[in-house]
Amino acid sequence: MQNSEDRDRLSRWRQDLSQLTEELQRLLPVFLDRRPLVKGSVYELRRKCGKPSCACARGAPHVSPVLSRSEAGRTRLRSIPPERLAALRELTARYRSVRRARARWVKIAAEMLAAIDRLEQARRQEP
Repeated sequence: MQNSEDRDRLSRWRQDLSQLTEELQRLLPVFLDRRPLVKGSVYELRRKCGKPSCACARGAPHVSPVLSRSEAGRTRLRSIPPERLAALRELTARYRSVRRARARWVKIAAEMLAAIDRLEQARRQEP
């Protein structure tokens, strides 16, 4: 028979497992969303053109929005037309949201496995 301390510990582990399951349920809608997403990040690229008489040579660089993404292990930059900027910001934000949720899902799964292993070990009896 288990003592009070063992029962309390098992109860805490069960509660932990239940809370982790609830967190997975809260993450699930991010993965089930049907809206499209785009891998990458949108930011403003600042550069100098190299012409000595240009304003960028005096400290006002040219600014253009770009989509930065990894393709075949290399970072690729693509210029973004102004009319697509808002849409691409939203699509890339959705992608980052999915990636953050996925990373958290992996951590939760590892925590759940550890909790399940602890519960199993604590409940195991010799024949």
